[in-house]
This record gives sequence, C-alpha cells and structure tokens, in this order.
Amino acid sequence: MSDREESAATPEDHALSHELFGALPDPQVEVPQTLERPAAAGSRRAAREAAGGHARAHHDETHSTLEALFRHEHEPKPVPKHRKRRGCLVALLVIFVLIGGAAGGGLWAWNTYGAKISEVMGWGPSKDFEAGQATGETLVTIDKGYAGKQVSEALYNAGVTKTSSVFYDMLVKDQIVNTFYPGVYRLQLKMTAADALTALNDPKNKLQNSAVIPEGYTVAQTLERIAKSVDVPLADLQAAVQHPADYGVNADSLEGWLFPALYEFAPDATAKDVVSTLVQRTKDSLSAAGVPAGDEQRVLTIASIIQREARAEADFYKVSRVIQNRLDQGMKLQMDSTAQYGYGELHSGSASTSDAAQTDDNPWNTYVIDGLPKTPISNPGDKAIDAAMHPATGSWLYFVTVNLDTGETVFSTTYAEHEAAVKQWQDWCKANPDSGC
Repeated sequence: MSDREESAATPEDHALSHELFGALPDPQVEVPQTLERPAAAGSRRAAREAAGGHARAHHDETHSTLEALFRHEHEPKPVPKHRKRRGCLVALLVIFVLIGGAAGGGLWAWNTYGAKISEVMGWGPSKDFEAGQATGETLVTIDKGYAGKQVSEALYNAGVTKTSSVFYDMLVKDQIVNTFYPGVYRLQLKMTAADALTALNDPKNKLQNSAVIPEGYTVAQTLERIAKSVDVPLADLQAAVQHPADYGVNADSLEGWLFPALYEFAPDATAKDVVSTLVQRTKDSLSAAGVPAGDEQRVLTIASIIQREARAEADFYKVSRVIQNRLDQGMKLQMDSTAQYGYGELHSGSASTSDAAQTDDNPWNTYVIDGLPKTPISNPGDKAIDAAMHPATGSWLYFVTVNLDTGETVFSTTYAEHEAAVKQWQDWCKANPDSGC
C-alpha cells in the first residue's frame, strides 16, 4: 500500500529469520580546565578537616570526570584518527593527574575503569586473529535457530575465531544484520571475524548439494538461487516450472508454490526433482495450516502479500486482517507489493511505489483491480500461510511502516488516523534520506 495513498511501503526483501543490532557511540571526553586548592586552615584540626574535605572533593571530581570520559550520551563529531589517538592520550594523562593525589581514589578508579582504559588505549592482546593467519580446514555446524551469539561460539569452538565473542562483537559494532542458515560449512582455522562472516555467506562453503531459499522470493529469484547452489543448470530449472500441472498444481504458474527453506538434494537430482521437492514442501505447509482443498491458490496469494508487506512476523496476522477487512468491505487492496510485482519493480531497492507502477493496468496491480491479484507475488513461509488462515481480530483498514530500520508499523481504522501515520513515516524518511524510502 502506498504512503501517498492508503498503506505501508514494503521491505525490499524478507529473510527467513533475522536479528537487529545497534552500536554504541564513541565515548565523549570531557577535560576539566582547573583543579582548585583548598583554602588555608587556621589550625591543625581545621587543616585536617580541610584536607579531608579536599580529598573527598578531589575524589568526587575524579569520579565525575571519569564518568564523563566513558559516558555514551551523545555522538561526537567525527575527527581525524590521529586527533582521536591524541585525545585518548590526553584523557589518560588527566586520569592519572586526578587520581595521583589520592591513592584510594586511584585504586577505585582503576578497579572501576581499568578495563575501559585498556580498551580505549588498545592495551592487551587482540580478540581477533590477524589477516593472513588463516590456515588448514575445519567444519562448523550451524543448527536451526542459531543467532549471532550461538554462531560466534560455534566458530570459536571449531577453531575458526580467536575468542568466543569476537564474531558477535563485530556484528554489534558494525550493525550487521545477517541470516545464518543451518548446515555444515567448510571454513579455515584462525580466520578474522570479518573473513568468517564472508565465508559463511558464500554458498560454495556449504557442504552437500544444498540451497537456501529465503522467504519472499519470486519464482525467478528462487531458480537463480538454486542454480548457484546446486549442480542443475538454470535453463533446465526454468523449463521445469513451465507446466504446474506436472506437479499437481491447478494454477497458471508456480509463483508462490516454491517453498522457502533449506534443501539438500541428491547429487543426481534433476531440475524436475528439485522443483517437485519445493512444491511438495508447500503442499505440506498448506496441509499443516488446515487449508481446505481447492482453496490453496487463494490462501497462497494472500500469504504472499503478507510475506512482502509485513516488516515483522508479529505483524503478519494484523496485515492478514487488513486484507480480509478490505475484501469483506469491497475495497481495493491497494498494496504496494502487488503494484511493484506487476510492474516489475518488486526488487528495485525502494520501499515506495513509482507513479508508473501504481497506475499500470495489469492483473496484479491492486490499485487498479478489485480483489486479489492474478497469482501469488512471492513464495510465503509457514508463518505467512498460517496468518492468511488465521487473521488477527481487529477493525484495521490501513497500515504503514513508520520506521524502516526497526520495522515499527502503525495500524489504523480510519483514514484520518492513517494520514497521521503516513506523516510520521514521511518525517522519518526526511530524517533518514538514505534509508531506501
């Protein structure tokens, strides 16, 4: 659905599972300009009290300054690297000056901030192997459901990375979102964390005749992915999908019928064997979801829209309800994903629909036609199929994703509410011009 019209922009792709990371900003350093001396005392007792007060004040000031050194409240302005290093040295000297007058404060400061100081200064051994150290060969098993932390530990246990946390720390620091597919991978020993990530994403390193099909892929994308991972020519795969009836599918195409999952094929598998396996997996999912016989194509079509429109699985059932409410009320669906599919810009890299796509008269453009598009527009997964069968309870007629980074989506019942949400999305896009709006 369009931000200019009645619903949300869609994501460019929907992975099987995902995990979101955020990096903390660099520490902000604050350096005090002067250190005041205590006033002179008129007696020894007064001197002791003054000295004690000064020590406490000195300790408090030290504490305040050290807190400022490691505070993560504001992103500092970029500065040249040599200035950053010099700034760290200056900050460290200030720390020692501040704590030098109070031995107790020094012990406290080091116990509290020693690890951070060492990290800032680069002291101690590196947590990562150096580039060029990789050698030999090892196998890494990634089980279903593994996220960044589990993968990081698996790499360390196999001798790929130097520490159990370095791979995960890299994902967090660099804000890397990556889908880890289950299977056995052939990697090297003593790899850098970055090289290990590259290796895991290279299909050539995955053992057996296997392929991973992400959710939301079209038939064309699916066949290309298989041809890259399995020893079956793309031309043979394209020919194998021309006649859906060969696989017991009563439809004009196999769009929506090539189930997204991890597959392992026999070494001598033919193109028809491959396609048959994917179609059968879709039939299994439809059966598990309780789809009545003869209703498969309608459910897959709705599920394919849900798969492309929803930013998070938690919203699948709400998006399903919006679709059902619109169909029940005779409203056009006005889904961006269908217009983009029909016009051939589903994977253009922009979440917004072009004017040309939105007005093009084709049997998939739900801004023009009534009801559902001619066929599914992508391959939905189990969750989307289940959502198509079991929409959430609600009166929503509109939705819009107001933050493409987090996937936050606002569902509305009235058009006035929806317009306010669209304004929120437009403001976010203005503030994030490189976000893909």
